[in-house]
Amino acid sequence: MRALGFLGGLSIIGLLYCYSQLYANDYSLGIPFRHRHHTHKPKNAHEITQRCRALRTRAGPPPEDELRQRSVSDRFEEGTRPVLIKNAKIWTGKKNGTQVIDSDILLDKGVIKSIGHLDVAGDLLSSYARDLVIVDAEGAWVTPGIVDVHSHLGDYPSPMLSGAIDANSFEGTIEPWLRSLDALNTHDTYPLSVAGGVTTSLILPGSGNAIGGQGFVIKLRETSERSPSSMLLEAPYHINASFPNPNLPRRWRHMKHACGENPSNKIYHVTRMDTIWALRDAYTSAKKAKEQQDNFCLQALSDNWKDLGEFPDALQWEALVDVLRGRVKINVHCYEAVDLDAMVRLSNEFKFPIAAFHHASEAYLVPDLIKKTHGETPAVALFATNSRYKREAYRSSEFAPRILAQNGITVLMKSDHPITDSRHLIYEAQQAFYYGLPHNLALASVISNAAEVLGMGHRIGYVKEGYDADLVIWDSHPLALGATPKQVFIDGIRQLQHPFVTSKPDNFQRLPRVPNFGKEAELAVVYDGLPPLEAKKTPIEKTTVFTNVKSVMQRHPTSGVQTVFKAEGDESPLGVAVVEKGRITCSGDQDACGLQALQKRGGDDVEFVDLEGGSIAPGLTSFGSPLGLEHINEEPSTNDGVIYDPLTEKVPEILGGDTALIMASDGLEFESRDALLAYRFGVTSAIAAPKSSGFYGGLGVHFSTGAAHRMERGAVIQDVTAVHVSVRHFEKPSISTQIATLRRLLKGKVEGSVGHYFEKVKTGHIPLVVEAHSADIIATLIILKKEIEAESHIPLKLTLTGAAEAHMLADELAEAGVGVILVPSRSFPHLWEERRILPGPPITSQSSIMALHQANVVVGIGCQEIWDARNLPFDVAWAAIEAGGQLSREDAIAIGSSNIERLLGVERDADSIELVATRSSDLLDFHSKVVAVISPASRTVSFIDT
Repeated sequence: MRALGFLGGLSIIGLLYCYSQLYANDYSLGIPFRHRHHTHKPKNAHEITQRCRALRTRAGPPPEDELRQRSVSDRFEEGTRPVLIKNAKIWTGKKNGTQVIDSDILLDKGVIKSIGHLDVAGDLLSSYARDLVIVDAEGAWVTPGIVDVHSHLGDYPSPMLSGAIDANSFEGTIEPWLRSLDALNTHDTYPLSVAGGVTTSLILPGSGNAIGGQGFVIKLRETSERSPSSMLLEAPYHINASFPNPNLPRRWRHMKHACGENPSNKIYHVTRMDTIWALRDAYTSAKKAKEQQDNFCLQALSDNWKDLGEFPDALQWEALVDVLRGRVKINVHCYEAVDLDAMVRLSNEFKFPIAAFHHASEAYLVPDLIKKTHGETPAVALFATNSRYKREAYRSSEFAPRILAQNGITVLMKSDHPITDSRHLIYEAQQAFYYGLPHNLALASVISNAAEVLGMGHRIGYVKEGYDADLVIWDSHPLALGATPKQVFIDGIRQLQHPFVTSKPDNFQRLPRVPNFGKEAELAVVYDGLPPLEAKKTPIEKTTVFTNVKSVMQRHPTSGVQTVFKAEGDESPLGVAVVEKGRITCSGDQDACGLQALQKRGGDDVEFVDLEGGSIAPGLTSFGSPLGLEHINEEPSTNDGVIYDPLTEKVPEILGGDTALIMASDGLEFESRDALLAYRFGVTSAIAAPKSSGFYGGLGVHFSTGAAHRMERGAVIQDVTAVHVSVRHFEKPSISTQIATLRRLLKGKVEGSVGHYFEKVKTGHIPLVVEAHSADIIATLIILKKEIEAESHIPLKLTLTGAAEAHMLADELAEAGVGVILVPSRSFPHLWEERRILPGPPITSQSSIMALHQANVVVGIGCQEIWDARNLPFDVAWAAIEAGGQLSREDAIAIGSSNIERLLGVERDADSIELVATRSSDLLDFHSKVVAVISPASRTVSFIDT
């Protein structure tokens, strides 16, 4: 009370005066006193304080009650009719992707209006009168639209033209201010991606820079406005203002970072150390800008305006400042442990979260490191099997998705379109499932979890009332190989106007069975990503008996592939196959093959292998990639290299000058991981031409993918197969120049090895294999063939490879006796000369394969990159599925084996062909697993199943 007495004689006014004087010049005490510097207060003080308060707000979805009440989408297009999808089997995305319900779905005004068993005559639906469109799903699977978390659609459009390559800027490695939206081309192949069920994509800048810029989430449908901005989903308000209205809600922003090879030694020719320093330097600048803003706002919100000046805007760094404020989803292109570790340390140094590591080939080896990232554990976005194309991808594993999921890390599958065609993003999920990712997580990896990681899980990725009306009706279970949309809805708008649906057996509606790769996944980690891949060969003297065999197919000298045994129906007894010295000596009935006698004989010289209803079929043959000529595409020291092309450069005289023709067999490199993986999956041989970047392609070679070295018995199957050239739209020379050169080689007198082998071509002894994609070039080649034959009276063996537009001339090719190897098997218009593809269902009734096959063209399929050789069984099976029963099992095997060899000049006895034994089913079934390869050349059985 004595202290109060000191103030007792002061009036209230006097007390306030003393207080204000006491603290007027000492605000450092932290005691705020309002309205003491009115003379310094700016006219826009209210706007400034609003902006300062907005700095504290977080990004995220609108309030939940607002979402729940949403009856009209912000993307609704006037005139869109309501749709009722009846009798659907719905994968909702709920309960960690495990919930499946049988129900109806009502779409209205761009959102999912209602879910349940809806009565068309009921009050809810009768109110729509005649506007309602009713779609009977007939029990088909319905999922939310596919979400691609890594795409360059629009910024790297197809066909690729120099006027629209905008994925990377090369003005500096740090460019957070760039925006993929500013380069989003509306004339890309969006309809193709939609035909695969993709409805939403995150469009990221490329990986050429440490910070490549900002990404944007788009819907893939065409809008009435036809502008890039109208494609955006919940666009950040920054697209129309550098510093948006602070009263608007904060929407998620997205940004691309990259580390490792691309921004370092590939683009800017620096080291990883330089790249990480550039990132630290950038974040230091952003941190300083953030601190200036925070200090400014501390004063402004305390009403201390004296000498405060203007708000410290930092346009160059504003996006990176938002990263530090936790408002940006960072997506990091990063492969190896060394780079992942550097980014984890960076995130902790500057206290920002990372939404996802992309590619992340070694993430499965360091899951605990990923969990040390600042904030929540990032997701990992992967390819399924696309790998080993550069050094930092060398330890990639097909088992990475399952291993990461087992460690509690969210797994996403992505396309990196156009690196892989986003139309087939569901195929990436299918492969992840095949190698052990649980089915619920496999679907979630491209739907619900993908939506959550983008910060869009409040409106896409689930079948829920009030969510965007983005749905896919599938022709089979979405994880069944070849699953294709019957219809796609985006914002409630039907996307496929006249879809073609392939008829499929009822079992395609069930979740596929897959093999058990548990042991292989464990070994991938034990061996630090490089588990042994070599097969184990039996001694020559040992007899191998395969039991419980469902069918046996073998090569036939004239008919290609034929079935020699098949147990018809579930009740038929399964057969056996007896193998001695690498050849089947008996197959079929158990008694006829003396199974009991073999069982009694027993001992170390007989081995019994139970195929559990599996099959034996000819091994497949890969073509189209430089398999056998390279280990790591982007590492020259691991490759044979590129040959000289006399049309564009001088060939050394010591080599023979312009008359030299290079043999691929001289550059063979055995035991690449991709060759051994191909062997383990039933692709037992490959044909390769020398690597070329021009007209000349040299002489092809046929070799075993399972051989250890060239001196091994059966390693080289045929030293020279055919003469290879390319007629394509290279920068130079012209197409007409290339055709003129080919005409001279076929009609004129040429010296050296070129003359020798073209003489063999002219006399019909070996094929001429021409890579050509354009229908115009193909037509010219057909005419040239007829011209040569008219003079020589000898049929010219001509095979076209690539052949994206060959379907346009199917009848003419058949009449001219020209064979075709489609590379890749599912065409995509990467280049202008490939733009007129035949996409296949649901866009067209036929695929290119079937259009050619039904015109009686001998057709085969190949792949472009060596990592993809292992997937040839999937490609062959997919072609058969898409054919809807019009391609027999034998014909399907042939397009991946005997047709390839026939078209490329391979001559070998049917009895010398490798055979592949699979457990549970045949080579083309999703749930089969290769157990062994029967090799007549090595006279052994090589066991694969570990």
